[in-house]
Amino acid sequence: MSIKVSDYVLQRLREWDVDHVFAYAGDGINGLLAAWGRADDKPRFVQSRHEEMSAFQAVGYAKFSGKVGVCAATSGPGAIHLLNGLYDAKLDHVPVVAIVGQTDRSAMGGSYQQEVDLLSLYKDVASAFCEMVTVPEQLPNVIDRAMRTAYAQRTVTAVVIPADVQELDYSPPTHAFKMVPSSLGTSSYAAVPAESDIARAAEVLDAGEKPAILIGQGARGARQEVEELADVLGAGVAKALLGKDVLPDDLPYVTGSIGLLGTRPSYEMMRDCDTLLVVGSSFPYTQFLPELDQARAVQIDIDPFMIGLRYPFEVNLVGDAKSTLRALLPRLKRKKHGGWRKKIEKDTSRWWEVMERRAAVDADPVNPEYVVHTLDALLPDDVILAADSGSAANWYARHLRMRGAMRGSLSGTLATMGPGVPYAIGAKFAHPDRPAIALVGDGAMQMNGMAELITAAKYSSSWQDPRLIVAVLNNQDLNQVTWEMRALTGAPQFLPSQALPDVPYADFARSIGLGGVRVEKPEEVEGAWRQALAADRPFVIDFRTDPAVPPIPPHASLDQIEAAATAIVQGDSDRKGMIRQGLKAKVQEMLPGRRHRDDGPDAE
Repeated sequence: MSIKVSDYVLQRLREWDVDHVFAYAGDGINGLLAAWGRADDKPRFVQSRHEEMSAFQAVGYAKFSGKVGVCAATSGPGAIHLLNGLYDAKLDHVPVVAIVGQTDRSAMGGSYQQEVDLLSLYKDVASAFCEMVTVPEQLPNVIDRAMRTAYAQRTVTAVVIPADVQELDYSPPTHAFKMVPSSLGTSSYAAVPAESDIARAAEVLDAGEKPAILIGQGARGARQEVEELADVLGAGVAKALLGKDVLPDDLPYVTGSIGLLGTRPSYEMMRDCDTLLVVGSSFPYTQFLPELDQARAVQIDIDPFMIGLRYPFEVNLVGDAKSTLRALLPRLKRKKHGGWRKKIEKDTSRWWEVMERRAAVDADPVNPEYVVHTLDALLPDDVILAADSGSAANWYARHLRMRGAMRGSLSGTLATMGPGVPYAIGAKFAHPDRPAIALVGDGAMQMNGMAELITAAKYSSSWQDPRLIVAVLNNQDLNQVTWEMRALTGAPQFLPSQALPDVPYADFARSIGLGGVRVEKPEEVEGAWRQALAADRPFVIDFRTDPAVPPIPPHASLDQIEAAATAIVQGDSDRKGMIRQGLKAKVQEMLPGRRHRDDGPDAE
């Protein structure tokens, strides 16, 4: 019995162990939609409210499952809508395959309705592999190469299938000239650098007296080795934000995040170290690494294209993090945990005390740091966390301590608004037996999060654990940009661009059958979290938070914060003075070792 090209596409995806395709319908993929009906919805078609959300859900699924995420959309506008989510995947090195429709071959070049040159449009985001299927015999090769390339290069690939091709009878490639048969699957591998390079790296690391380690998401499979390495070297470990869940924060030498959203102990460790080892990270902010002539440095990364970036590394090791560290460890000399390691552990312990005090600072009506800090103690050990871009990412980075089997991510490199809720939905399809929590600002929630609550409502009954909690930090402000304007330019809040309406998020959630509660007082915060964590359905908490709580970078001076405070209010000197003093007090609570307002980042 003959099958159509569309039937074969879905069959090949199933053979690649694809369980879900995150998609939105359109007539450019009508053939595929009909095939889904014939295939009894296998792989499962997960319907979002917008194609961009389908792409984000595929990214979240891939990040938290370790498998390729697959998304699909119609021709023209549908394919265009996928792009932001696909760029999020590309920049964070996440394997995602996009399958998109196209107008019939006979209409191409005729300025036809919804005709877009998709190969040109996708040639950057899917630069590793982007191909159009014009005859059935190109399959399975095109699907196989798209899947294999996405896995091998941890990137985005795309397959364009014209609508009329989807309806053709499938015929496989034959044993003939200019036919390209293909095979299924790919084996795992673990590249290891040459012994001579491993020896050079060991010499550099052994020579140091103040070693620091920076890990990213590329070290995720090497937790045991990183812990052993830190013990052998007597080093502290900082984490790039995409690597936040690589190592638990209850280890005393883990200093937490690094960079603009990082911790003071991470900043000071990089400031003072004489040796640096970077494992699986392309952390971009050089100013948060040691001075360029300060530390001898080694980098380990599996991608030769990403090696040697950001710092003048003395040894660049191209290899799998786990296997490379296993080869490196026997060559290292064990060091005593002296004053350097003890200082790191003391500073880290002190930081968490400071975070607790910052969370306790009064705010109007609720301190957002208190909201997230309260959640920290309540987190299930198997929770999956997603943070949106904006000030929510600050509190995710600084107040939530990873432990157990917790996972967490955000849009690390593209830093786009909007992935928080769809990431959590993707996580629920990857792990339907685990709770998921999305921390989002009201800007992102209004942008697309509210619509994706409908997606959560549609599918939650199929999840073994129905808990998907969306915490909205509702400060009626695009707060991160507001603070950047104040800190970088001294500009006051520009209300036409920054002010947001107050939307009843919890009421909307309840109107579609979800749980929801609005929190306007600090004493209501813990109870709301407990209610959501005990719920039998997805749940939205609308936290009314104070926009005047600053997301202070770890290296900020009091002068910088005072300048930002001055920009908050124009023309009201009493109010301006009150805010200035209040913010200075908050900074002093975060950095209690500062002696006077002129202390810069090199103080202490």
